[in-house]
Amino acid sequence: MADQELPCVLVSGFEGPCGVFKGHVGDLQKHFRLITMKEFLKNKTQLSQKIQAVYIWGGKPVIDHELLQSLPSLKIIASAGVGVDHLDLPLIASFGVKVANTPHAVSSPTADLGMTLLLAAARRLLEGCQLALSPETESFSINWMGQGVTGATLGIVGMGSIGYKVAQRAKAFEMKILYHNRNRRPREEEEAVGATYCEKLEDLLPQSDFVMLALRLTPETQGLLGRRELALMKPTAVLVNIGRGLLVDQDALVEALQTGVIHAAALDVTHPEPLPRDHPLRGLKNVILTPHMGSATHQARRQMMENLVESVLAALSGLPVPNEVVGTAT
Repeated sequence: MADQELPCVLVSGFEGPCGVFKGHVGDLQKHFRLITMKEFLKNKTQLSQKIQAVYIWGGKPVIDHELLQSLPSLKIIASAGVGVDHLDLPLIASFGVKVANTPHAVSSPTADLGMTLLLAAARRLLEGCQLALSPETESFSINWMGQGVTGATLGIVGMGSIGYKVAQRAKAFEMKILYHNRNRRPREEEEAVGATYCEKLEDLLPQSDFVMLALRLTPETQGLLGRRELALMKPTAVLVNIGRGLLVDQDALVEALQTGVIHAAALDVTHPEPLPRDHPLRGLKNVILTPHMGSATHQARRQMMENLVESVLAALSGLPVPNEVVGTAT
C-alpha cells in the first residue's frame, strides 16, 4: 500500500521522554502514516480531515476538547498502558470516538516490579548497595539486617489483573495474602493463590506486613491512603505503590515515614513525576523511588504497540475493538 493511502495517525513525536519508541516506528509505518503534533499544528487545514486515530505513548499527545473538535474524522484514541486517568472518557465519547488501552501487556511486568520493590525495601537493597560501594566501609556488620518476606503477610489493594499476578508471585514466597477490592474474586481464584478477602480496607491494613497498591486512579480512589489509613498500618510495615501517585496523600506519607508510623515505602509512582528536587521523599533513607517503570521492558512495550495497532486497525475497519474502554457521554 502506498504511503499516501495509509490511514493517518496522530502521534506526539519521535523525540523526548514521551516520544514514540524509535524501535517501534518502522512497524507502525507499515500500517499508518504517522503525523506528529508539530506537523499537524503547522498543517491543520490540510491534515484535520485525514487523521483517523490518535496513538498515545507516555500520556502524549494530550487529548482535550480543542483537539477533538479539530479532528472530525477521528475514530479511535489508542492509549498505551492500563490507566486512563489522563483521558476524559465522557468527553471523548461525546464525539463518538472509541478508546482502547493495553491492560494485558502491562500486567506481568508491573507485577514483577511490585515484587522487586517489595523485596528491595524489605532487604534494604539500596542501602546495602551503597554500603558495599562506599569507600568509607571497612567491614560489614553481621547485625545489619532487613525484614523477612517468606511467611509475611501481604495486603494487596486492588485485585485486578496486576494485583492477581502479584498474588501469584507472592504465593511462591509463602506469603499470607489478604486483598481488598471493589468486587470479590471468585472463590476458586482466591483458593488458587491462597488469598483472603477483606471487605473493608481498615481490616487489611493492621494485619499486613507489606501493603501494595495496585489499583486505578478514579475520583473514588484518589487519596485512598491518608493519615488515618497510614496510622492503621503496623510500624514495621512497608508500603509499595505501583498504581498511581495520587492514591496516597504524599504529605501524610512523608510524615508517617519521618515519625515511624510506618517503616518504609517503595514507590514506582508519585505526584508529580518526577518529584521536585526539594521534595522530602527524595531525602529519606527509608524510601525507594523508581521512574514509573512498571511496564518498561522491551517485551511488554512491544506487546503494547502491537495491541494498539490491532485496536486501531479494528476501529478503522468497523470491527469490534480489542481492549475497548467504554466511556459514558454526558
